[in-house]
Amino acid sequence: MSALLSLLREQIERFSPQEKRLAEYILEDPEQVQRMGIIELAAACGTSPATVTRFCKSLRFKGFPDFKMRLIGELSRTADAGTYQDIVAGRPLKEIVRAIEANHMTSITDTTRLLDLEVLERAISTLRSARRIDLYGMGTSSIVAQDFYQKLIRLGKSCTAFADSHMQITSASTLNEGDVAFAISYSGETPETIAALQCAKDAGALTLSLTRYGTSPLPALADIPLYTSSLEEGVRRGPMASRIAQLHVIDILFTGMISEGFEEYVPMLEQSYHNVRQYLNPSGGAQS
Repeated sequence: MSALLSLLREQIERFSPQEKRLAEYILEDPEQVQRMGIIELAAACGTSPATVTRFCKSLRFKGFPDFKMRLIGELSRTADAGTYQDIVAGRPLKEIVRAIEANHMTSITDTTRLLDLEVLERAISTLRSARRIDLYGMGTSSIVAQDFYQKLIRLGKSCTAFADSHMQITSASTLNEGDVAFAISYSGETPETIAALQCAKDAGALTLSLTRYGTSPLPALADIPLYTSSLEEGVRRGPMASRIAQLHVIDILFTGMISEGFEEYVPMLEQSYHNVRQYLNPSGGAQS
């Protein structure tokens, strides 16, 4: 199932009665919906074109044409690529390799299509100008936060990335205007991450979030919300493709920062590289 249809299925109980009818109709026959106009869809669901537009905007689309283009694109890709593949018992290793490759490629492609360039530019500029950056994430998202931390340190940015929820709150409490808090959570519903970002916001920091596409508490709290693919479901997969999608966005942000501040950042990257080689030998000890 496409990311958009997965989102509708997941969010369906949160919709109003009229919006729920729209979601059910789309889920029942998405191929038919991609050939319909807004008036035709509204009539088929016993609602109005204005309701269809509000429904699409609640899902962060500009309107029905934008929603329809996304649906057509996802249905086309799903037909070409097949379904997202879960872990099954006794699968030949050759098929496992192909399945993981397909899952990761699908997740990256879907995430790239979700990226809003204007929002990305705001995020990059905000991170570049930040006096200090806090990174929050629990579980696998904390690993992604640590990845961004080691990148930002190389650019000379003052930042922290605590995996402990108490330390996240402690650090968030000391932020001020001009600082940035960046919270990462695939679900967008991790209580500890939400609490840390709320604390940072209350302290006066500008807030960013990175979650799967859809409505959830964390992006609603953020000044600049960023999204990844929401295709990955099921406990057996573990956070694999979702982690790859998050790292994909992190790499885009990091590269965008360097591109905008090339003359400032490249010498720092080169200096850190040369210092590591100078002060550490292959065994990890200090050189004489």
